[in-house]
Amino acid sequence: MTEISNGNQIKIAVLSNVNLNFVIRKLRRVFCVFETEGYGNELGTMMDRESAYSRFQPEFTFLLMELSELVRSASSAAEAKEVMKDWFDGLEGAMVPGAVYYLADGYFRNAESDLNAFSLLDQETENVYNGLLKELMARKENVRVFPLARMIRKKGEDQVFQPKLFYMGKIPYANGFQEELAAEISNLVTMERRTPKKVLALDLDNTLWGGLAGERQHSEILLSDDGQGLIYKNVQRLLLRMKESGVLLVIASKNNPEDAWEIFDKWPHAVLRRKDFAAARINWQTKDQSLREMAKELNLGLDSFVFWDDQPAERELIKSMLPEVTVPDFPEKAEDLPGALTRVFDLYFRKGRVTKEDQTKTESYESNRLRQELGDQIRDFDDYLKSLQMTICRRDPVENRERLLQLLNKTNQFNLTTKRYTAMELSSILEDPEKKVYLYQIGDRFGDYGITGACILDLSDKPLITDFVLSCRVMGKRIEEAILKDLEEDVKAMGKTMLQGRYVPTAKNAPVADLYEKYGYAVISSQDGGGRVYELNLEKAPERKCFATWTKEGKE
Repeated sequence: MTEISNGNQIKIAVLSNVNLNFVIRKLRRVFCVFETEGYGNELGTMMDRESAYSRFQPEFTFLLMELSELVRSASSAAEAKEVMKDWFDGLEGAMVPGAVYYLADGYFRNAESDLNAFSLLDQETENVYNGLLKELMARKENVRVFPLARMIRKKGEDQVFQPKLFYMGKIPYANGFQEELAAEISNLVTMERRTPKKVLALDLDNTLWGGLAGERQHSEILLSDDGQGLIYKNVQRLLLRMKESGVLLVIASKNNPEDAWEIFDKWPHAVLRRKDFAAARINWQTKDQSLREMAKELNLGLDSFVFWDDQPAERELIKSMLPEVTVPDFPEKAEDLPGALTRVFDLYFRKGRVTKEDQTKTESYESNRLRQELGDQIRDFDDYLKSLQMTICRRDPVENRERLLQLLNKTNQFNLTTKRYTAMELSSILEDPEKKVYLYQIGDRFGDYGITGACILDLSDKPLITDFVLSCRVMGKRIEEAILKDLEEDVKAMGKTMLQGRYVPTAKNAPVADLYEKYGYAVISSQDGGGRVYELNLEKAPERKCFATWTKEGKE
């Protein structure tokens, strides 16, 4: 089971309609776990605002429902559907903002009969349940899927279920499988709490295909629908799914670029195409230099990179020259590649939920390349910013709390204080009348950056900017000036004359160390470690240059 720093401070609850006390005992070694009051009353426990569960206020709730038990009272498929619909309606009403809920996907096992006649009914029940779960996820951004069905099918029913203990004490799962459930819960909490990597740097030969791109006249390229070629095609399928979940794919390959690009452009079995890569270095320079160049091009730290290469010497080079880059082991056998790549995704990139900004991340970096080309053609920086025709609007932070939490917890470079929040803490801020949260969506003539800026004001005393973050995608475009002007005008409209801001230095936010001074704020106090508090008299605020136009959504 994954060990978590300060894990005993993380509150979780595991609720079910069957006995999972063994799982709960395992988790107590790592987390602060809700003391359940039996099983089978999960909705009543959650709905009662005076219950021990409600007072406990878990950050993560795992609902591991046994589907056959959930619909036990139903005598037909139609009745089962109504039971499940009522259950989901009750669950949705019991959820509280800010908490994260993991719901097991549906796996129906008819313990009384294995007759084939029941298989279609069982499958229909699963489909209805999973459809309702999907609909709930569309309405609630704090709902995730716990992969119970996948885990059961992977291990096999005979290894998972133990009928004797089920009839004796409603314990459906063998001890070994319950240990796996506890481990998966621990892994998911770890994933929710860590900062995921952003970039997967890929070699090409014997990594994305078998053989050597520049030696096709002497050796076969393995990339097809059968044999070893299917291994590499499945690798590319996995990588495409990773890209669609927000992973930036880049190429670091020693190769002739024409030979390599021809495979992506023309090979009939290539799943990945040129457009799927956010950056590429296909040349004969050292790979540490290639990674440095791409990190600069993408405006990302090297610590957000994972390097995937079949050559041990190249992996050792990166470990030695760029220790901040993560370098996983590469499998010795080609047939182990898809499984190893899946583990890389789970360890370093997996997220509880994929946002719209994640899904369009590669396209955003392609738009950035076009912006850079435009900048290279225009000498005057102000003229360049004007030519971008940038737009800005406020977005509702409550409706987009998942993206807000992601921005606050994953942004490092343009982050004035780098304070991290749990979902529950952020929910409290959103409900606090003495706090005001601002969320900004940015675009320009090349495309939409998405929701890429956020600020939090503390209004309990003198208005104070406690948090100010911008995605690296919009850094360097003076968007921060438009946001500061928006905050200053808002505070002034409240009848206030002073606005303060705070800077807390970290290893990564040096680019914004002088931001407040740059825009006319004066230091009023210094703190240990280099932190500073700034203040601006709004009556004497300097004129702001705004190169972004507020769109029709305006300032909500």
